[in-house]
Amino acid sequence: MSVSPTLLLSLYCLAIAAFSLLGGLLPNWVQMTHTRTQLIMSFVSGLMLGVAFYHLLPHSMALQGGSHAADVSVWWLMIGLVTMLLLLRMFHFHQHDFSHEEDDHHHHESASVHSLSWVGIALGLGLHTLIDGVALGAVLQGEVSGHGLAGLLGVGVFLAILLHKPLDAMSIITVMEAGGWSAAARKWANLLFALMCPLGALLFFFGVDLLGEARDYGVAVALAFSAGAFICIALSDLLPEVHFHSHDRGKLTLAFIAGIVLAYGIGSLEPVSAHLGH
Repeated sequence: MSVSPTLLLSLYCLAIAAFSLLGGLLPNWVQMTHTRTQLIMSFVSGLMLGVAFYHLLPHSMALQGGSHAADVSVWWLMIGLVTMLLLLRMFHFHQHDFSHEEDDHHHHESASVHSLSWVGIALGLGLHTLIDGVALGAVLQGEVSGHGLAGLLGVGVFLAILLHKPLDAMSIITVMEAGGWSAAARKWANLLFALMCPLGALLFFFGVDLLGEARDYGVAVALAFSAGAFICIALSDLLPEVHFHSHDRGKLTLAFIAGIVLAYGIGSLEPVSAHLGH
């Protein structure tokens, strides 16, 4: 059964907004232990890396075609990676450990956390989330362009964003709570953040048509840029845990590999027309 890209995008946006809202509420209901958080992060990181390498990058090259497609896509991938790295450097927003265990092990970090502006963290996460939205809008635009890039490719990107947004929402709410913000303020921040990814997706999906004949190139650039951003975010979640901790290595490695396998499995089910050389 064929589903229109516009309807599919609408459904994806609703689900992502709902999961993001849920993530902001989870600290009130569930105690996120360090191991539990790291298992989720490892799985989602593997999924994001798999989506970047098995989906976004090759489909960026497929959309362009020609002998220079790989060079252009890799350049834009690097630009996306560096852009996200600079955002992380400037706003230091990607902190996803909400457990009390980590508080016991890292008392020296508490002062720096309190010195961080929640506005800066929210701004950094907001820009990161808009980029996620661009990635989602770009894969759905592939179907509109007649290249068969949506469908199951869209599912891979959608799942990566869907499972990552609750962690981001928890970051904002946790920092606001530590800063003494009221429950009402935290609810409004949670709602506004939940709308950021759908906003980015809708703006790109409908705005890219303004490029006219360069529209396909714009979609290809967005796919490669998003691949770089996904790689940076995935590694920023993985590397600190690998470097500073040695617990549950087997569990975390299996969760990471499971994410990659899921991304590859989704990619293997894509239509042949979505791959290079067809």
